[in-house]
Amino acid sequence: MLRNRNYPEDTLDEFLSLDGEWRRLVDESNRLKHQRNEASLAVPKLKGEEKQKVIAEMRQVAERIKQIDARILELEARRDEVVLNIPNIPDASVPVGSCYDQNLVLQSHNRVREFDFTPKKHYELGEDLGIIDFERGAKITGSGFYVLKGDGARLERALIQYMLDLHHEQGYIELFTPALVNRGAVIGTGQYPKMKDDMYWCERDDLWLNPTAEVPVTNLHQDEIFEREQLPISYTAYLPSFRREAGRSADTRGIIRVHQFNKVELVKFVLPSTSFQELEVLRSDAEAVLQGLELPYRVMLLCTGDMGFASAKTYDLEAHAPGAGQWLEVSSCSCFTDFQARRARVKYRPEPHLKSEFVHTLNGSGLALPRTMVAVIENYQNEDGTITVPKVLRPYMKGQELIR
Repeated sequence: MLRNRNYPEDTLDEFLSLDGEWRRLVDESNRLKHQRNEASLAVPKLKGEEKQKVIAEMRQVAERIKQIDARILELEARRDEVVLNIPNIPDASVPVGSCYDQNLVLQSHNRVREFDFTPKKHYELGEDLGIIDFERGAKITGSGFYVLKGDGARLERALIQYMLDLHHEQGYIELFTPALVNRGAVIGTGQYPKMKDDMYWCERDDLWLNPTAEVPVTNLHQDEIFEREQLPISYTAYLPSFRREAGRSADTRGIIRVHQFNKVELVKFVLPSTSFQELEVLRSDAEAVLQGLELPYRVMLLCTGDMGFASAKTYDLEAHAPGAGQWLEVSSCSCFTDFQARRARVKYRPEPHLKSEFVHTLNGSGLALPRTMVAVIENYQNEDGTITVPKVLRPYMKGQELIR
């Protein structure tokens, strides 16, 4: 699995080494404690030198037990830390591959628009129309931040409202959670420690700026046990998200890769027997946003080497951006099996008299801004430099049809 995912094997080697030592010491500790218990029963019956000899031996045994138990605690802490760096096991239906180029294009929807003029890039349109301000975004915060102005801000708000309303109609319960999460939450969904360098950390409070609403929403039920009839549970949530984009060209011109972005999230808690069926439903629900916007998009099945750390199977939805001449990922829909549920300790009871088991969790963007904004701006641009407002968004913009 590690080889298929392009992960080094030394993490597993380290785990096996720690676990081997832990098992050996636990066995020794148990034997010494048994020996001590037997001696404590025998000592009252002994006399003289024999009694003193046994007492002296048991003091040595007690000291050894103390040393072993201290080392066991160290090994447990280190082993638990190492385990957090081992990714989820891909489902058998996931193709083995090493990179993006080995993902499978499953479907394409809506024809890519053909222009009778040269389409502009989103940042050219945004600056020409005065709806995106990169200079002042950098001034008030820094590189990788931007300001939406006027109809740009209204268009993004319309997109968010349209998505939330659509997902409400699909049966999702809307949430609005804190944008700060604790360490247990980022461990629960798998961002920590794997992605810790890509997150913003508030050191004084040991809190993390939300990297994706998947984190607070999934951890909403941390340490809880559902009854079988409560599942599935479906949530949607809008939150601003924050990522350092460590090691990447985060200052690429435009809003395709930035440090702060809005996102509408979809999260499901489901029975293990239905999780991959629910993944198809989740994907369909996210696709409905793109269908409503009438954007050209395609569905990708990710290979083992391109999947997220916690995922067992992932579909990406990519919208076409004609100005950039690119397919942009606007949603990743993933089934995590019980990987996140184990970390967050989220369970369900199959029957009242049976032991609880881990649920399966799913997550998808429904959709991510601002790449959806890029696709809308570039696909709906006109030769005179205006942008046509998609029909489904006009009710949220008081009937406005053009951004000029």
